[in-house]
Amino acid sequence: MLPLRPARAAAVAVMLLTTGCAGDDGGRGSGADARTDGAAGVETSAARADVPCAEGDVGLGRTLPASSAEGAPSTEWTLCFHLDPQRGMVLRDVRLGTADSAVLVAHEIGIAQLEVPYDTGARLTSDITSAGFGGTKMQTLSGTECPGERLTLAVPDIGDGTKFGDVHERDVLCSEVADAGLAYRSEENGTLEAARHTAWSLSTISKVGWYEYVTRYTLSSDGSIGVALGATGDLSPVDFTDDPHHGHDVAPSEGERPPYAASHSHNAVWRVHWALRTGDGDAAAADEGLAVEQYDARDTGRRGDQSSVLDGGLTRLEHPTLARRTDRRWWRVLAPGVLNADGHPISYEIELGRTDSFTLSHDETPTGKGKETDPTYDVAFTNADDCQVFATANRGACGAGVPDYVDLGRTRPLSDVVSWVAVGFHHVPRDEDQSPMQLHWQGFTLLPRDLTAQRLDVPPDRADLNGQPDDWNGEPLDELSDGGAGLGQ
Repeated sequence: MLPLRPARAAAVAVMLLTTGCAGDDGGRGSGADARTDGAAGVETSAARADVPCAEGDVGLGRTLPASSAEGAPSTEWTLCFHLDPQRGMVLRDVRLGTADSAVLVAHEIGIAQLEVPYDTGARLTSDITSAGFGGTKMQTLSGTECPGERLTLAVPDIGDGTKFGDVHERDVLCSEVADAGLAYRSEENGTLEAARHTAWSLSTISKVGWYEYVTRYTLSSDGSIGVALGATGDLSPVDFTDDPHHGHDVAPSEGERPPYAASHSHNAVWRVHWALRTGDGDAAAADEGLAVEQYDARDTGRRGDQSSVLDGGLTRLEHPTLARRTDRRWWRVLAPGVLNADGHPISYEIELGRTDSFTLSHDETPTGKGKETDPTYDVAFTNADDCQVFATANRGACGAGVPDYVDLGRTRPLSDVVSWVAVGFHHVPRDEDQSPMQLHWQGFTLLPRDLTAQRLDVPPDRADLNGQPDDWNGEPLDELSDGGAGLGQ
């Protein structure tokens, strides 16, 4: 449990600190009159007393315009911030509210391991289970790290603060609302439809050894959730080598010390416990009603009139499994019993983007007798088990890591779904990393797929465009030019 200020409810037990417009309090605010975090028309503070959370968690929320278009509806995100001594920032009960409905997207999203093996083979760190992102590792933020709203939380030095150590109120959580770029543009018959969109990001910084890690979640007005880990700080001064196969030369040519800064990997795994339900209903029954599908498309070797013919489709993953990425492959978690207005089951897609695939070092040696599972995965799916918290070095009879969780649950149908998303970054140092090191990022996106029948902010003139139209700008489809001219161009 995260200790909060005595005699205060969790959602209001935060002191708000914002930069800019400094008044008599030097930029501090301590309630509903605290200053905005950078976007016009956005509520003053992210702290929300009306968001129900477990004891010790902090309720947060933001209402964002779905786009900059005039009359666009609003998108509301609410969640509970949990500060874990090992995992650092964990999001719980993540809800998306639109003009038509509210969806509990996920019960929990949080990092489950960060393994840093060096190419020399001489060093391996498991930063989440060995050092942790919370406690004294979580850094106090200044206005440079967070130009938005800085929230002060009670941070225990050791564990949850109930048995050992002290608890200090520090500015550790950054909340920012900012323009997220162009959302869409479409011009037909001289009429331009274009708008920008907005995103709300939450971030913390944790220092482990010489590295400093930014944990960031970005909740966008389009319903997507960006999950990212940034790394900065300094190259390890004790991990240099004379072997050019294990690093890159960053030293002056006349130096006497080993010139090659050792290359290494940042192998991160996140745990996402899905919900995907609307309304109150029977929570347990809803959680037991989820499913997982994998999409693949392949080149058939045949050719149409103008291009190759590809066959694609979704395959249901019935049981816990480890999955590998490949071209034209993605995964979605869906609620088959919850349909959008078009009658399609709501779902979220896991969009990996760039990653250096890896096998976690702790998984390279099987921990169980007779284990046959290849331990490498980019995404894995299991059923929820409160004992299964970390991707490696997990304690308890429920398994030591994700391959164990899959093996132990292989005979059970997937239903109360947890996704384990692995994203790797192989870091070959460069001269510009000294010093400090430029921030580099790795992560993934949770993308709504069929959550609504149309985009959340469909312009009024496009409201009737749902499925294939009978005509395009008054011209029958069968009269449009053949050969693709004018279509999709």
